Amino acid sequence: MKDNNCGYCVGGEPLAKFGIKICDLEVSQLILFKEQSHPGRCIVAYKDHVSEIVDISDEERNAFFADVNRAAKAIHRAFNPDKVNYGAYGDTGCHLHMHLVPKYKDDFEWGGVFEMNPQKKFLTDAEYDEMIGKIKACL
Repeated sequence: MKDNNCGYCVGGEPLAKFGIKICDLEVSQLILFKEQSHPGRCIVAYKDHVSEIVDISDEERNAFFADVNRAAKAIHRAFNPDKVNYGAYGDTGCHLHMHLVPKYKDDFEWGGVFEMNPQKKFLTDAEYDEMIGKIKACL
C-alpha cells in the first residue's frame, strides 16, 4: 500500500525535501536525513504506508525493529556517537518511521530532546555521498 502524497512512498522530489535514500533493508528503507546537526542522523521508514506500529503483524514489527537495529549498529560503527536517540513521530506524516539521532557529548543538544529539524547544518552533495558511503560500509 502506497500514498502518492508521501515522500517515503513515492521517493523523488517529495523525499528529497528532507532526505536521501541510502538503501532498502528487509522491510523498510534507510534514509539519510539532510539536516545533519547530528552527524549520521537517519530515518528507517517501513515499506508500506501504515500509520501505526499496531497496523502490522508481530512478524513484520519484529523485522522492522531488526532493520532499526541494523541501521543503529551501522551508525555506531560509522560515527561513534555517545548515544543514539530514537524517535517515532507522525502527527502530520502518517507513515511508520523512526528517526535515529546520534548524540555526542559536545553536542548542542546533549542532555536534552533533539529538535525535529533545527535547520542548522546541511551538506554538499559530495559530503552526503561520503556519509552514505560510510553507513553502507557498516551495514
